[in-house]
Amino acid sequence: MSRTNRPAALNRAVLGFTGALLLAAGALAVAAHDGRVRWIHADDTLVPGTAAPPTWVLWAVGVAAVLLALLCLRWLSAQLFRMPKSVTWRTGSIEGAGTTVLESSTAAAPVATDIESYRGVRAASAWLAGERTAPELHLLVTAEPTADITELRRTILGHAVTRLCTALEVETMPVSLELDFAEDRKPARVR
Repeated sequence: MSRTNRPAALNRAVLGFTGALLLAAGALAVAAHDGRVRWIHADDTLVPGTAAPPTWVLWAVGVAAVLLALLCLRWLSAQLFRMPKSVTWRTGSIEGAGTTVLESSTAAAPVATDIESYRGVRAASAWLAGERTAPELHLLVTAEPTADITELRRTILGHAVTRLCTALEVETMPVSLELDFAEDRKPARVR
């Protein structure tokens, strides 16, 4: 799992647990309907009596629904905002002349443009995080299905990352690279 895809393990665990729970509940319901579960009779009502449930039950259901909705929103926000936010870097003295202010997104944009110019690349996005003296580069590259991945990785690290290190005046920089293959939209030939 890449550092840029932190929610993936949690997503898989929650979805797997939910799927297993729903599968077990469905199997129990089918078994109860067929009369195979001895402690549940097919003729029994789902809830005993016809009176409304106590007020505390309605409150508990409402609170559980709100908590579930908040968890769903948190999960959705984790899916939408996977990359680190842009930070502002300052060099020089803050109060005097000679201060340079640079957004990390501004420094990362030329890297994405460089990578998009490489053979076999359809699209690229770059994010810089961390301090100016120790930045971290996060790349998302969409390559052609026929691209030579080894050569593409070598070119990215040897050219684009090296140029960025030189521009930011740092010796080394941790890089996380997430590589996707573009779907080939050409229809298959029929003979």
